[in-house]
Amino acid sequence: MPLLLTPDEAGLRRASEILRAGGLVAFPTETVYGLGARADDAAAVARIYAAKGRPAHNPSIVHVASVEEAERLGTFTAAARDLATSFWPGPLTLVVERRPGAVVDAVTAGGSTVALRVPEHPVALALLRAVGLPLAAPSANRSTHVSPTRPEHVVRSLGDQVDAVIDGGACSRGIESTIVDARGEGADATLALLRLGALPAGAIALAIAPMPLVDRSGRVDAAGTSALAPGGQSRHYAPGGILVVVSRGEVAAQVLAARATGATPVGLVAAGAEPPASDAPTADVRVELPAEAAGYARGLYDALHQLEQAGCATIVVERVPDEGDWAAVRDRLRRASVPATP
Repeated sequence: MPLLLTPDEAGLRRASEILRAGGLVAFPTETVYGLGARADDAAAVARIYAAKGRPAHNPSIVHVASVEEAERLGTFTAAARDLATSFWPGPLTLVVERRPGAVVDAVTAGGSTVALRVPEHPVALALLRAVGLPLAAPSANRSTHVSPTRPEHVVRSLGDQVDAVIDGGACSRGIESTIVDARGEGADATLALLRLGALPAGAIALAIAPMPLVDRSGRVDAAGTSALAPGGQSRHYAPGGILVVVSRGEVAAQVLAARATGATPVGLVAAGAEPPASDAPTADVRVELPAEAAGYARGLYDALHQLEQAGCATIVVERVPDEGDWAAVRDRLRRASVPATP
């Protein structure tokens, strides 16, 4: 079992000691829990990839405590600086050109860019200030699995492969940061949305106008090739077993189909508290999430963890609305429902 630390001065001091010595510490951010290691230590970063089973071609986000620290690691265009000033601390990751020697190659998958973020969670910021180092920190879970939004999710997923977990309670956003390729500059430049996330794309587009924001968030990174940013796997954010997304009217038929194949027990993630028809077959375990986008996103991963822990071999998810504020949730459900490779 990892060492469980409280988010007070003593706990942060112990976490900093572990990190400086090349250890792994899971810590809360406003989005999900990150698995941190010092970004200037190749052996420490290698431990992240080994613990997660993360492929070497998938880069990690580097967390820092301020815009000034970020600019020591990467070269910021005017647009990148404007976005950092507008949204940091916060759930936005910026991909910029890396400075020579700023971080080890494993963090960037050997590429010339680095993904940077200043988190807004007070514990994450306090840890970054205490350790005094940039921290590579992908989500603290097995690769492609459901991201952790509570400390117990980290422990169940990684166990003693992580040295310590700082208990910051539940994450307030519950879904990963938005990622933007912010290298564009000049009269005809564009920026690219690489991953939908907790910061709405519309807010970013408004901040950089009239510079266009090109949406490349639906990309699927080719296997074995170095990615520009995390989040491009075809299957990602997925619980064990089968996850299917259907309309509310199709739920009963999907529950019956799962039972017919023996893929039971069946779990259900419902949007809102509307009960099923009295004569319809019901799921064995039902989790209700708010019927508005921010509340649903905040609870989604926790719901999937609950149903997985309950042993659900099939998880049925009611389809969420098509409106723009649900875009990041739809992306997560789409990738989570891709069948696992045998």
